[in-house]
Amino acid sequence: MKPRSLQDLTTERANPRSTDLDLKPALEIARIINAEDAKVAGAVQRALPQIARAISGRMGALDASEIPPTFATSPALVQFIIAGGPKALGAEAEASEDSSELGHSEMVKRKPSKKDVLIGIAASGRTPFTIAALEYARSRGAQTIALTCNPDSPLERAAHFAIVTDVGPEVLTGSSRMKAGTAQKMVLNMITTGAMTRLGYVYGNLMVNLRLKNSKLSERGITILQNAAEVDREQARQALQSASNDVPVALVMLKAHVLRAQARRALKATNGHVRKAIAVAQKSKRP
Repeated sequence: MKPRSLQDLTTERANPRSTDLDLKPALEIARIINAEDAKVAGAVQRALPQIARAISGRMGALDASEIPPTFATSPALVQFIIAGGPKALGAEAEASEDSSELGHSEMVKRKPSKKDVLIGIAASGRTPFTIAALEYARSRGAQTIALTCNPDSPLERAAHFAIVTDVGPEVLTGSSRMKAGTAQKMVLNMITTGAMTRLGYVYGNLMVNLRLKNSKLSERGITILQNAAEVDREQARQALQSASNDVPVALVMLKAHVLRAQARRALKATNGHVRKAIAVAQKSKRP
């Protein structure tokens, strides 16, 4: 299939709603952007079956910087790879995304295997760096997912399956940091939160597997224990202290009425799945 030229992509087309944007008053500019942003949720909604497939898979993908502090996971579990390296987050490195060689070599360094999942993100669906990275990871047995805003793209064809959020033309023609970027962030939030929930790092709707690295998080940990175990604040505080500030251990102690060592054993036996650990700890007490 002949690749489409850049100007033919949905995300590159001019948006008729924002014609003469530079002549509009501030409130009208805000209204136009807001009206276009409102379409993003619908585009994401249409991709929900593919998003659910990504959540149910062997997840190890994006939203990388927020996952370790939120869910107390190893930084190796969820990693981000960006054309130009981490420095590209704060400086221009657009030329790197045109290099298939850099995408390939970056993945060679990471040594992907059948235990891994790689999500390739490109609004255009045609970024050489991302396509090459997906192709190499797939050749090594990794599950590959394309996240793009343009259907029938080379990126989609390089992956096992694709999540396509067709948000339409941007308010600023070609500025895919706007609706396209918002859609991608929404999808990544769903995938990572869904995956961590299925791994057992969430209890109810509480992120019980967080690290208490500052006073705000310590107070949040106490509140989580209060709500999850239905105890008062002092009981939650004491349990957290007894658990050496480990929220999952404290929760298993409170819910199963066991000692710290028993709670830790239960969590180890269930690979950190909090709800399963509570059940294991409760069962171990029975005669």
